[in-house]
Amino acid sequence: MIAPHLAPYGSWKSPISSDLIVTSSIRLGEIELDGETIYWSEGRPSEGGRCPIVRYVKGEVQDITPSPFNVRTRVHEYGGGSYFVSEGTVYFSNFADQRLYRQSPGAAPEPLTPAAEFRYADAVSDRPRNRLICVREDHTAEGEAVNAIVAINFATPLEDGGQDSGQVLVSGSDFYAAPRLSPDGLRLCWLSWNHPNMPWDGTELWVAAVLPDGGLGEAERIAGGLAESIFQPEWSPDGRLYFVSDRTDWWNLYRWNPAASSPSLSALEALCPKAAEFGQPLWVFGMTTYGFESADSLICTYIEAGIQHLARLDTHSLDLTEIHIPFANLGGLKVGKGYAAFTGGSATAPGAIARLDFSTGEISILRRSSDLTVEPGYLSVPEVLEFPTENGLTAYGFYYAPQNQDYAAPAGEKPPLLVKSHGGPTASTSASFNPGIQYWTSRGIAVLDVNYGGSTGYGRDYRERLKGNWGIVDVDDCVNGAKYLVAKGLVDGDRLCIDGGSAGGYTTLAALTFRDVFKAGASFYGVSDLEALARDTHKFESRYLDGLIGKYPEEREIYVARSPIHAVDQLSCPLIFFQGDEDKIVPPNQAEMMVDALKAKGLPVAYVLYEGEQHGFRKSENIKRTLDGELYFYSRVFGFELADAVEPVAIENLT
Repeated sequence: MIAPHLAPYGSWKSPISSDLIVTSSIRLGEIELDGETIYWSEGRPSEGGRCPIVRYVKGEVQDITPSPFNVRTRVHEYGGGSYFVSEGTVYFSNFADQRLYRQSPGAAPEPLTPAAEFRYADAVSDRPRNRLICVREDHTAEGEAVNAIVAINFATPLEDGGQDSGQVLVSGSDFYAAPRLSPDGLRLCWLSWNHPNMPWDGTELWVAAVLPDGGLGEAERIAGGLAESIFQPEWSPDGRLYFVSDRTDWWNLYRWNPAASSPSLSALEALCPKAAEFGQPLWVFGMTTYGFESADSLICTYIEAGIQHLARLDTHSLDLTEIHIPFANLGGLKVGKGYAAFTGGSATAPGAIARLDFSTGEISILRRSSDLTVEPGYLSVPEVLEFPTENGLTAYGFYYAPQNQDYAAPAGEKPPLLVKSHGGPTASTSASFNPGIQYWTSRGIAVLDVNYGGSTGYGRDYRERLKGNWGIVDVDDCVNGAKYLVAKGLVDGDRLCIDGGSAGGYTTLAALTFRDVFKAGASFYGVSDLEALARDTHKFESRYLDGLIGKYPEEREIYVARSPIHAVDQLSCPLIFFQGDEDKIVPPNQAEMMVDALKAKGLPVAYVLYEGEQHGFRKSENIKRTLDGELYFYSRVFGFELADAVEPVAIENLT
């Protein structure tokens, strides 16, 4: 056995290079089923972030969407629900013009909607009426965009050349999602909510009859309200409406029976109450956590005590039976006859599109998110961490120790720690394989991925710790997680750094500004001026800060007090910023104001601006540049040599 090389933490040579990560990685999501055929979308950094639709049929994986079409909608800016499939025909939103297209088998895509300032998402087929029903976001007038549920005729030809901007079926609320037709086509359900709520704060579930002329009858509110979040309404094959509600402080499964007519048959029924999350925050359209194998059998995922499970619910006995599978994280669950498809990730293997055969229990991997293969000796397996935080409470995270079979650190040295604060902030991180984390740990840098108060997966009470406390609770939890590892003797307290994107970028900047624990950090399209975010951001999040901070402008003083841009005098450590020049959610001026202030103060600072990037980086060269640039920055700040040469970034004020 060859003895490992002795080298300082951070200087280990790793086989997990940024080139390997970006050239072999794709983003997988938006699974759709059409009989036995499985479809999904792929985000390809090597194609400039283009997202084509791919299908699996008869053992073959085939691209469906021809270049340059890019299947991605900008409704709510975050998108999701960008396509659906019906009898072999794909209907999708094209990113460049936001028009809906139809692509029949063997044919080129043809536009269904006009070239106008409309965006479309979350569509379903209403084939008997020769139309689709979807959410439309109207940007044709001045002021805030107008959202509605519309029907779009896909008859060919129409008098205007086969293009229809949509007949409004439901309007009047600020937001809509999940229009779904009952199996007999006689009822439509949908979700709606209004400012200042976000969908995880409070939504309403509505049902209306579909009239002979295609319009809707009087709508009935089934569930939901200002303080009840409804997720994924779905009709069962026998015509009952299922949904997820957090009315008990946990997102649990319920159903509504439209035929209920006696006291013995409850119209609204809780299916398996438990302290577990069967739902998720509706950041993007089309999210799913359950589906029907049959009218008698529902397949679902849920998170209990931070661990995700797959299970079968007998819809008569209401017995919940776990299905054991080798994945730590599941997403996008879709259920067909005799099988299910989902994205699955384990701690040590890249995520994949997987197919589970219910009769045999066999799992087939249809497509992996990465061709990256790494020997186990280079992989850090996460440890679930529960640590004390403020007010006698507990917070959670995943700790990744440095791991590289070829190296060991000199005796007595402790590794640097990179704390990661996820975006959202109403989101969560998981223990599934992340090559971007293994990039750090295989070089000798420990990582703590924090699910701070406000994260999902731990119940509504945990999620609402952040209400009125953004910039406090999340920061305290990241700080206390780092301190906990220092106290355990696992990491070097003088080499603590933190990074995050979007809302996680704000947590990063706030932690570096208002606390004196971290010694460096990196912000990816992060918020530095909360006032600017409240004034400039898009409709979906324009009132998000009401709940996280307070009403604006009435409580402006809180916004000012918690904005790092107004407290640069308290900042005394180096920072690097990465930003897209077309970001509409957190515009570049958020980073640039901070960079200018740090330059003026004489602190080491670097700024990398990417042309053509939006909120999140999709181009392979920019993903590579960001990974290597952040590593280079820390190497200069903490004074360790890199095992491999990387492209340097210009650092102002570094002596």
